Amino acid sequence: MGAVDTEAVTDQASDFDDALRARLTDAVDVARTAVEEFASDGVGEHLDAIVEAPFTTTHRFVSELPGYRGWHWACVLALVPGGEVTIDEISLLPGEGAVVAPEWVPWEKRIRPGDLGAGDLLPPSDDDERLVPGQLLGGDEELDELAAPVGLGRPRHLSREGRSAAAERWAAERGPGSEIARGAKEPCGTCGFLVPIAGSLGAMFGICANEFSADGQVVHLQYGCGAHSEVQLKTDTTDRTAEAYDDSAVDVVVLPQQLAASAARRDPEDRDGPGE
Repeated sequence: MGAVDTEAVTDQASDFDDALRARLTDAVDVARTAVEEFASDGVGEHLDAIVEAPFTTTHRFVSELPGYRGWHWACVLALVPGGEVTIDEISLLPGEGAVVAPEWVPWEKRIRPGDLGAGDLLPPSDDDERLVPGQLLGGDEELDELAAPVGLGRPRHLSREGRSAAAERWAAERGPGSEIARGAKEPCGTCGFLVPIAGSLGAMFGICANEFSADGQVVHLQYGCGAHSEVQLKTDTTDRTAEAYDDSAVDVVVLPQQLAASAARRDPEDRDGPGE
């Protein structure tokens, strides 16, 4: 491609004078007729005219098509010195608040955990960074030493990136930051129900074997729950033994008022005492 003559472009733009601008801006009827012929229906009021490039102007009309609320018709008119107004382009475009289709996502990236069912096939891509060829070391010394003599014969195995991605998922779901772990008294690393796993991931994770908790799930060693093997309920040491009560024994209590009443009923002689 040859170099652009900027001076020529500047001179050409200078020819786009106010007279040409006015002719393009005033050509609302020309734009409406073109849009109505193209759309046949759903063309509303004129919104505005916008100059986006020399010798062109875009006229916008409200779209009244069912299901296209917030959209508008755009008709680009062109005009050169000595010429007539011509139709350059017509399109239906979304505006602010318009309902548009979501960004297209390739089908292989739409899969979510739990989507895979019986009979479904989900082959990894040829450049899946989670896997490395079987003849290469995976970066986990313990597993690499185990796989070689045993001869597992796997064409591919986990890469360092694959292990890191798995660790992030497992820690996010059953890691020390989860709500249940924050409320636990003891971590999974000290629980008798934890089944260790081999390899570098075993330094952070294990498998829960408690059927009443995360049975069969990978858990972080700092994860925890209320079903820890060493959990104990607090016992109340307060002596709640009731005292024996003998209802056959009756204690007689004489009140002062009763003594005064008894004295008032006695004989005056008794009240005067002897020798009176």
